[in-house]
Amino acid sequence: MALPKYFRPLALGLLLANCFAVTANVSAQTPNLNAEQKQLRAVYQELVEINTTNSTGSCTKAAQAMGARLKSAGFADSDIQILVPTGGPQKGNLVARLKASNPSKKPLLLLAHIDVVEAKREDWIRDPFKLIEENGMFYARGASDDKAMAAIFVANMMRYKQEKLKTNRDIVLALTCDEELIPSKFNGVEFLLKQHRPLIEAELAINEGGGGVMDKSGKPLRHGIQAGEKTFQTFQFEITNSGGHSSQPRKDNAIYRLTDGLSRLSRYEFPFRLTPTTRAYFETMSNLESGQLASDMKAVVKEPADMDSVARLSNSSPFNNASLRTTCVTTMVNAGHASNALPQRAQAIVNCRILPGETVEQTQATLATVIADNDIKITALGTATVPPIAQLHPELMKAVTDLTNQMWPGIPVVPTMSPGGTDGRFLNSVGIPTYGVSGIFHYPEGSNAHGLNESLPVKSLYEGQSFLYQLAKRLAQ
Repeated sequence: MALPKYFRPLALGLLLANCFAVTANVSAQTPNLNAEQKQLRAVYQELVEINTTNSTGSCTKAAQAMGARLKSAGFADSDIQILVPTGGPQKGNLVARLKASNPSKKPLLLLAHIDVVEAKREDWIRDPFKLIEENGMFYARGASDDKAMAAIFVANMMRYKQEKLKTNRDIVLALTCDEELIPSKFNGVEFLLKQHRPLIEAELAINEGGGGVMDKSGKPLRHGIQAGEKTFQTFQFEITNSGGHSSQPRKDNAIYRLTDGLSRLSRYEFPFRLTPTTRAYFETMSNLESGQLASDMKAVVKEPADMDSVARLSNSSPFNNASLRTTCVTTMVNAGHASNALPQRAQAIVNCRILPGETVEQTQATLATVIADNDIKITALGTATVPPIAQLHPELMKAVTDLTNQMWPGIPVVPTMSPGGTDGRFLNSVGIPTYGVSGIFHYPEGSNAHGLNESLPVKSLYEGQSFLYQLAKRLAQ
């Protein structure tokens, strides 16, 4: 690799030495793991214990460490690049390439982000930047989101190189920064697409966003594949007037006017609409659920849909509601300037998650109609990246279904649309189809990603390793 100035040979040597030291320690701690699992455990621990928060952390340090891991497995310098955006010295990204033995197809891209949400030590039971294995669970910031997948990709790339895997397409690994910050001028995927697109050009990309669900006993129930996501767009609502002394209230109080508009918004539901992915989701889930919920899921995919079923399904869970329509919710408010003065300004932030196929402009027009107050100015903040309507990729679906049946017989593969957002939106918007699939299963309560004591079942890490190893190997043929 053409190493930047900050990544000198001495630093690389120290990183490699540290890699081997960590491997030795992990082997002593986990004697029942096979060689591939030990390798993953070492990579995972090192990556988790590098602080990559926006405030005090460094994605560059994590990218360098993972580059050293890949080099130790036999990757050439020219196949590993650490790419740091101008003005963001701690926002480095890694791109590594396993070259095909018989290149006849466009590359497969493995994408994972290495930045994490902030974590305060005083709020956590355990040190958030120390990987703790306890009672069958891993605990740490990033243990799930997204350093598990990042570490798996690194360990599997090392294994492919060590096994001299022969493929018909290159396998490209991209570990990127600032996925967790919206917006961010240093988002790694945006940066790579704008300045280094040839390095990550691919026919297909595998990303976070999918995964499995277990019951409380650890029995796998279903395996999700994320296809498509909503458009993230934030709006500012603002109303102003001349204010005055609080002893002489006026009818056009800015806070009351804004509150009235937000109250109308809180009661409004955007129209129901299914995408190909959400239709497939409710069709599949209708065979897994029971009672009224199953009946309602069957009824919403019919033409025409039963609107009573749509209403009940919307009320059944926030996830189901978000899968059925665009949503807009007030997340912040700011008003007034003194306790004894009438407010001269009142503002609110309204965050929308817009269904694929609907535009920001359409949504803004709907908001203006709903709040019904021409004095409330609505401004779109930032420029949204609008993902296209996703189509389920036949080759990927077959591979995921086959491998799921091999590892977890009888478990259905369920297509899902992310109501949140991933870096896949940037790739999808430029024609690189990107899907969330991991083979990593969670208990019903999830991992508490972004929250306190983020966790991951130990067995899920190693099952995800095996699943993603086989999946990438198959797709690269």
